[in-house]
Amino acid sequence: PFLPGSGLQVAGASESTPVGPVSAAPLGSASILPISWMYIRMMGGVGLRRASQVALLAANVIAQRLDPHFPVLFRGTGGRVAHECILDLRHLKRSIGLEVDDLAKRLMDFGFHAPTVSWPVAGTVMVEPTESESLAEIDRFCAAMVAIRKEAAAIEAGQSDPADNPLKRAPHTLAAVTADAWDRPYSRSQAAYPAGESQQAHKFWPAVARIDNAYGDRNLVCTCPSVEELAQSTLTASAN
Repeated sequence: PFLPGSGLQVAGASESTPVGPVSAAPLGSASILPISWMYIRMMGGVGLRRASQVALLAANVIAQRLDPHFPVLFRGTGGRVAHECILDLRHLKRSIGLEVDDLAKRLMDFGFHAPTVSWPVAGTVMVEPTESESLAEIDRFCAAMVAIRKEAAAIEAGQSDPADNPLKRAPHTLAAVTADAWDRPYSRSQAAYPAGESQQAHKFWPAVARIDNAYGDRNLVCTCPSVEELAQSTLTASAN
């Protein structure tokens, strides 16, 4: 009697089924278990063990390299982390007002999707490289993080404007960098190619520039069809 319902079921909650819709499909996502089963079957015992070892190694390589720049939280008794590492940025917020979102958006200029931010600790980033990333990609990520820390150090030293710098203005779009007007105190190349000339051949351009995350969360603009339109389309499909 406690199985969840869904929006596809006509009957709502009742005494026999007290739990109403909690997912988009009956009983949730049926594909989760088959995907896990197929992964386990394809990898086998040896493959799963190897994948776990590589994931642990990758996370500890990142933790070891970045700890001098961003303190690593929650190490084990042996000084190691598990399959992910949590990098602490809270000291930078206290010293120069750097938010975790600033780092996340600047990573886009380096061609990286931001890691998990502010979880499980506010003001931190949680990096989980998994077993699928190559050593070259891990090297590139660590170099990007070190470069970002140097940009933060320039703010600490008074060499960069604390409010108008590559971190606070990230990410940088192609339209912004190639515009006729450029009124920022740092160069276009620093904005677009923070990793240097090697990045020019394989540059990923962010689609949009800096947005206000909090404003967007509080002022959601839904572009979906209305409930009435969806209901009408369902009735039409049933009739056909």
